[in-house]
Amino acid sequence: MARSPALRDHVAAGILDVAATVIAERGESASMSEIAKAAGVGRATLYRYFPSRESLFQALVESAFADLTARIADAKLDTVPVVEALARFTRAVIAAVGKYRALAVFEKSPEQAAAVESGLVAPLESLFERAASEGIFRTDLPVSALIPAYVGLLEGTSTRVVQGQLGLEEASAAITTIFLHGVLDASRRG
Repeated sequence: MARSPALRDHVAAGILDVAATVIAERGESASMSEIAKAAGVGRATLYRYFPSRESLFQALVESAFADLTARIADAKLDTVPVVEALARFTRAVIAAVGKYRALAVFEKSPEQAAAVESGLVAPLESLFERAASEGIFRTDLPVSALIPAYVGLLEGTSTRVVQGQLGLEEASAAITTIFLHGVLDASRRG
């Protein structure tokens, strides 16, 4: 008897969730057998859903980027003040990184790079442009300089999340606070 598309999608999503965890814990060398065992399915079932290791990894990357762009869209960045929007964006990215810690080991296809551009970079650029036009961000540095500074902070802190050294809220708050207020104690700012 054939499985319904909804059940098939549910099983595939469950396997991908487990695969993300296994790959995060064991690295890129995690075997299909290890993933099947952790997912509570047989190897034959795993291969029915993902005929090769590459197809599993491809589906995992696609799932991660879909999750990330959905989180950013759900944050409704354009409906809240800039500071809240930046905090929401940061939480969305850190939450996705926490869930899909292994993504750093995968190369992205040109299509995936374009998806990242439209789903991640474009909303960030739009947010920074809005902050600049509203006079919220400093004016002595162009947005083109501020974005890489923020992204560098985001990437560096994401590494700590991946390593389990920082939690979602702690990392998100640190990024947002340090980016918006710097590291100088308020009493030392001149």
